[in-house]
Amino acid sequence: MAPAITLAAEAPTLSAANTGFMLICSALVMLMTPGLAFFYGGMVRVKSTLNMLMMSFISLGIVTVLWVLYGFSMAFGTDSGGLVGWNSDWVGLSGIGLTELWDGTTIPLFVFLVFQMMFAVLTPALISGALADRVKFTAWALFIALWATVVYFPVAHWVWGSGGWAFELGVIDFAGGTAVHINAGAAALGVILVIGKRIGFKKDPMRPHSLPLVMLGAALLWFGWFGFNAGSWLGNDDGVGALMFVNTQIATAAAVLGWLAYEKIRHGAFTTLGAASGAVAGLVAITPAGGAVTPLGAIAVGAVSGVLCAMAVGLKYKFGYDDSLDVIGVHLVGGVIGSLLVGLLASGKGQSDVEGLFYGGGLDQFWKQCAGVFGVLAYSLVVSAVLALVLDKTIGMRVSEDDEVAGIDRAEHAETAYDYSGAGGGAALSGAAPAPADRAESKKVDA
Repeated sequence: MAPAITLAAEAPTLSAANTGFMLICSALVMLMTPGLAFFYGGMVRVKSTLNMLMMSFISLGIVTVLWVLYGFSMAFGTDSGGLVGWNSDWVGLSGIGLTELWDGTTIPLFVFLVFQMMFAVLTPALISGALADRVKFTAWALFIALWATVVYFPVAHWVWGSGGWAFELGVIDFAGGTAVHINAGAAALGVILVIGKRIGFKKDPMRPHSLPLVMLGAALLWFGWFGFNAGSWLGNDDGVGALMFVNTQIATAAAVLGWLAYEKIRHGAFTTLGAASGAVAGLVAITPAGGAVTPLGAIAVGAVSGVLCAMAVGLKYKFGYDDSLDVIGVHLVGGVIGSLLVGLLASGKGQSDVEGLFYGGGLDQFWKQCAGVFGVLAYSLVVSAVLALVLDKTIGMRVSEDDEVAGIDRAEHAETAYDYSGAGGGAALSGAAPAPADRAESKKVDA
């Protein structure tokens, strides 16, 4: 037999299977933004429902356009100092061939960029939950544009871009624990420290107006998160994407149980809001870790995040910051937990051979995770606060006190979420001022 001839490694070729899979994953991630809108929309009072929906929905418009114009280039272009990327051929998505592949993958560059576009859209929408009831819609839209430009696009490069400082350091973030959830959670804290509390915070009841809407939103988020997480491996030729899919389900289930157990012990009841919030906490925590841990590790990630995030949501009452819908308690805390647990629970048998402390790898990876976590947290917190301060001092971030009390939906959108005109007879058309007899009932519903 003739001796074997060693050939150079063949260049990747376009895979129809992986391309189709990633297009589906991109659509699933897109669905998460409307899902988030429903989740947040059900958690606010009636008079703020539409505003909450719109604060998520507008991100689909603004960030998509920015991503096309320069965002993709800043996030994934040629590195500059480990801080930001740039590729002039990608400005306006020019110079990209239909079958041009993303480096090292079997999917087209267009598919990769649209998948990452959906991440960029979702991340600023997450921030909105902390600002319910009190922010001008024009100020919010401008904040999204500025924040995506100076915070999200550079941070995405740090974490996922070739040459980014966190990427080169070896920080593990499979699908966005730092770049998405810690980034958004820290931004939320920075903004609310500038704009202040809602009128009546800790005095007036501010209960969710529609728990079924919250559960619907949580279900859509859970469904879309499979694309968010499993798709981040950009294919599944080696099974890592399948591991991430499985771990996503496992951790989320464990987090629901952990949150509900804490809630029962602490407050004496199992609530639907707790179940929905626990699910989101588990999804957040497994996002950075799911490609590195085993299924048993995923149970640990989920259970720990469920309990600790449930504990964290009460911190706003202790420290006095008004995080309306617990973005900090769920996304910031959950992102930190999931990212740091990589340094303890990484098995070395998933996305890489990196082992955490509990698998004999020492603390090396844990310290790398700390660098990524606290680097992103500090940058996003400070820059987001500065952006909010500039906007507040120029165009103003908050609606007037009268508009906040009466309802931000009418003031900012000239609409209401629900038309009660057919319920009791005699009410004015939707959007018109209610008759005097309806005002007391309206206040009861809004509470």
